[in-house]
Amino acid sequence: MDTAEPALICSAKGCRTPAVWVLAWNNPKLHTPERRKTWLACAEHREYLSQFLGVRGFLKEVVTLTDWQDAEKSAARDAEQGAGNDSGNDAGDRPGPERG
Repeated sequence: MDTAEPALICSAKGCRTPAVWVLAWNNPKLHTPERRKTWLACAEHREYLSQFLGVRGFLKEVVTLTDWQDAEKSAARDAEQGAGNDSGNDAGDRPGPERG
């Protein structure tokens, strides 16, 4: 039984290359300011996808996929540890990746 996670692939049309970047964005006409949608990008398409989102004023952050996943795990741990008490850690500051 294979338990490996499927590879996350680039969001560029027709690209099947594994992603190494997360482009966090939102459309201010549709999303609240703290909401983050994500596109994944390979090294080749990072700049193109960033420019596409940037010229529309949608791009908020570009981070490595590893950093994004680490932050998501950390936020989940903080939320789990802080469940039921106010520990001062605000795990809701950075919603996790969402493809869409």
